[in-house]
Amino acid sequence: MRIRLLAVGTRMPGWVNEGVEEYRKRLPRDFALEIEEIVPGQRGKNADTARAVASEAKRIRERLRGDEFVVALEVGGRAWSTERLAQEAESWRLEGREVVLLVGGPDGLAPELSAAADRRWSLSALTLPHPLVRVILAEQLYRAWTLLVGHPYHR
Repeated sequence: MRIRLLAVGTRMPGWVNEGVEEYRKRLPRDFALEIEEIVPGQRGKNADTARAVASEAKRIRERLRGDEFVVALEVGGRAWSTERLAQEAESWRLEGREVVLLVGGPDGLAPELSAAADRRWSLSALTLPHPLVRVILAEQLYRAWTLLVGHPYHR
């Protein structure tokens, strides 16, 4: 199974890349995490936020292949425990479909992307900085994998 994270935002700080890479290298090939950065929409003093979100949505849709299991990460989604994430991951693996996780920009995902997703998942009711979300996701996917294989990491 391959998990792709389509995340709005580019040029992450070194600590983000190092943190994500630490967990990516621990994952086996059959539970691989790939990150694809999406160029953010133009924002600024007089920028149209709706237009920025729409341009991000267009770039995300261009990366979707149509046969993937899509999970939108957003505050309004359901909160999952680590055990629930492991159950979800096992069902993804059994379905044999690629999984795509979507993380929007500063103003979130376009409503049509959220509505079309197979699942809506909230990491937290807290507002998390987008760079930190990448590290949390990588660690939680690794933790879910360790639960599935009986590895002692999750105690």
